[in-house]
Amino acid sequence: MPATDNQGSSSSFSSFSRSIFGVRQEQVHSVEASHEPDSCNLELGSFQKRVTDRFQDLSVASDEEFLSINWIQKLLNAFISCQEEFGAILLNNKEQVTRPPLDRLISEFFERSVKALDICNASRDGIEKIRTWQKHLEIVFCALDSSKRALTEGQFRRARKALMDLALAMLDEKESGSVFSQRNRSFGRHNSSKDHHSTGHSRSHSWSVSRSWSAAKQLQSIANNLAAPRANEIAATSGLAMPVYTMSCILLIVLWTLVAAIPCQDRGLNIHFSVPRQLSWSTSVNLLHERITEESKKRDRRNSNGLLKEIYQVEISSRRLTDLIDSAQFPLVDDQKAEVECYATELMCACEAFRNGLDPLERQVREVFRKIMTCRTEGLDYLGASSYTEQ
Repeated sequence: MPATDNQGSSSSFSSFSRSIFGVRQEQVHSVEASHEPDSCNLELGSFQKRVTDRFQDLSVASDEEFLSINWIQKLLNAFISCQEEFGAILLNNKEQVTRPPLDRLISEFFERSVKALDICNASRDGIEKIRTWQKHLEIVFCALDSSKRALTEGQFRRARKALMDLALAMLDEKESGSVFSQRNRSFGRHNSSKDHHSTGHSRSHSWSVSRSWSAAKQLQSIANNLAAPRANEIAATSGLAMPVYTMSCILLIVLWTLVAAIPCQDRGLNIHFSVPRQLSWSTSVNLLHERITEESKKRDRRNSNGLLKEIYQVEISSRRLTDLIDSAQFPLVDDQKAEVECYATELMCACEAFRNGLDPLERQVREVFRKIMTCRTEGLDYLGASSYTEQ
């Protein structure tokens, strides 16, 4: 299927930031005290609390864990749980789902959701790109493994070539002419027999993304016209408009974080999130955005492939190791040998993290894809059944 369009993508990120969460404070205030307690409101309140708890834990993660593969997995798990609970809310309130204005709000959410599938596919290809780096790292570590034999000039030359190949592979896609931007495989076309039965529901909105496709512009397209529901909309939907807005915001922050962390075509991070403070989960989501933005500024990497902690470790250690190899004189002195072993060990740790974490991470991205598709399919079935009944 054709890739999603990045319509209206030429707007500046400053205007984007105003459109993401440009909500009036009185609207949000009305969310918190709109209805008397009943079973529906208890369900909605419980949902909001669980969203708050999950993202609170993520936002206060230690510097050591933050933006690591393990942390990204926790982020995706949190989204999957929220998506499942949101789907259950829609299922439990099918009659309300088919009535205006909730039918319109949900339809808009599904439009945003389907655009998220491109980002899932692009993230999957980013993970595949990291796997190619892993192969070069394996060669470097094998060449510099001093536990088996003394380091020689030949081993240094082999390690240096692998490091140069790694540096080329880690160049920005547009500069390196990477095939990944042209070969974005849909989860729905995955060759695994395990996934074959779900092909119909897992097909991506886009079979591939073109070289002009932009993750930053896709995020902007998802965020366009995203605003908190008005007081009359909250009242007319018995409060159900609020979880729709919550999931739209959670979808956006999770996708933005995924694009920030993983190699992705035209990554743009200069986006200002400002969630109204009256919402219980606003503090953790704003903190999450601030920490990622600060991390990006601290690293100051214009050609960065991603903010994933392990990627940063590879970039730093490989650069230091390359400089050390270039300046090395044989026979090596003890200090030089110790430095080589130190940087090689750092690369080995990153390689080990890739080896253990990339497969589970890819499965989670695929699961996010499927949860979005399942929720959208079921929701559209509700809306479609209502339209058929009215006819």
